[in-house]
Amino acid sequence: MNASLKGRLGWAMYDWAAQPLFTIIVTFIFGPYFVNQVVGSGGNGQALWANTQAYAGFLLALTAPFLGAYADESNSRKPWVVGASILCAAACALLWFATPGAHDARLVLIIVAVIISIWGAEAAIIFNNAMLPSLTTAGRIGRLSGLGWALGYAGALLALPVMLWVTGQLPGVPGPAFEGEWAAERLTGPFVAIWLIVFMVPFMLWTPDARTSTSRQSRWKAVRRSLYSTLAAVKELPSQPNLLRYLLARMAYYDGLNAIFAFGGVYAAAQFDWGTTELGLFGIIILLFGVPGCLLGGILDDRIGAKRSLYLSVGGLFVTMTAILSIGDEKILFIVPAEFPTRETGLFATAPEWLMVGLAALLGAFAGPSQSASRTLIARLAPPEDIGKYFGLFALSGKATSFLAPLMIGLLLTRVDERFAYSVILLFLAVGLILLAGVRETRRSDARDPHLLTPPPA
Repeated sequence: MNASLKGRLGWAMYDWAAQPLFTIIVTFIFGPYFVNQVVGSGGNGQALWANTQAYAGFLLALTAPFLGAYADESNSRKPWVVGASILCAAACALLWFATPGAHDARLVLIIVAVIISIWGAEAAIIFNNAMLPSLTTAGRIGRLSGLGWALGYAGALLALPVMLWVTGQLPGVPGPAFEGEWAAERLTGPFVAIWLIVFMVPFMLWTPDARTSTSRQSRWKAVRRSLYSTLAAVKELPSQPNLLRYLLARMAYYDGLNAIFAFGGVYAAAQFDWGTTELGLFGIIILLFGVPGCLLGGILDDRIGAKRSLYLSVGGLFVTMTAILSIGDEKILFIVPAEFPTRETGLFATAPEWLMVGLAALLGAFAGPSQSASRTLIARLAPPEDIGKYFGLFALSGKATSFLAPLMIGLLLTRVDERFAYSVILLFLAVGLILLAGVRETRRSDARDPHLLTPPPA
């Protein structure tokens, strides 16, 4: 089925609803707060945050293929998007209890809440992604995927300043006052929970879903079939070398991309002693340039192919991340001495800070298309009748080893210079690019015959 314009917009609006979790909690506000205040500054806080991301990735790796297969067997995806989102929102709300110096049971509660919130959002995205090919024609999948990511960045772009205003930390704009220790940072969880529930309403009301039986017996049969289907899909992968190579490539470069978002704010905060205001504005810059990057990337995707779009965007991420890591130890570009900020300098008052802001713009411009084109490429490579199953494997490829980069960074942070530790990200991006070179992209030339495949245009 091809959805109406409103139905497609409702689908894309889910990215708007979900993206602030990754932006506000994982990357720019709560993550640095967890490291520097909840646990305490230094390598131990960074290592524990890295391990928390690793646990979340490992949990999703165990469940993603089954969830994708169940999306095919049950045929109905919307209820699972909604259910996983509600679980995510409930876990986010618990982050209000993340007070500085938390330890023992409270620290465990915070870590578990972060893990569940990330898992809930990612699980919902698996079912949401599985709806993509049925909502539009084959030749416009890239544009719809790009629109979704663009709205996700736009939603996060609005959510960040709103969050800063609500917590009274938007420069020059007074906001409500909240009493309590670090109330502004602790409020990030409830804020994201409310944002997710409110803005997923268009998806719930407008986007069509396949009809399916609601009997309990049918659901249990679907569970059993999806378990067998998952095992069969994994066993079949060696007989599909092109698809397997793409999934391995995505596994590598997406680990690097996830690590950039998980530790980008943490690294910037460590180099410049940035607080919530600076990190929030840093995030806004990334998102501001991410919106046009996604839209242009979606158009480029449909014109030159998802693989070529991926090469441009992932390669751009590699160069940009190298430049980011060149800032540190009172130097830029690894060897050029520069004056770094002190507590007396103003907002973004030094050249290294402005260089970091400029690189943040490039990061946003490249990150969005790399995510959008990844989703488009699997939609073009996977058999249409098993699209949910392969989106489950797609999610697995994004999370199966997603614990590896944070784990390696966490281990290295306690032993070596932090810039060397974060260079692990470059390794994952490079391996992904090398594997991607051997992937042969095929594209459906006729939306009425999804099995008719032709090579992409030159």
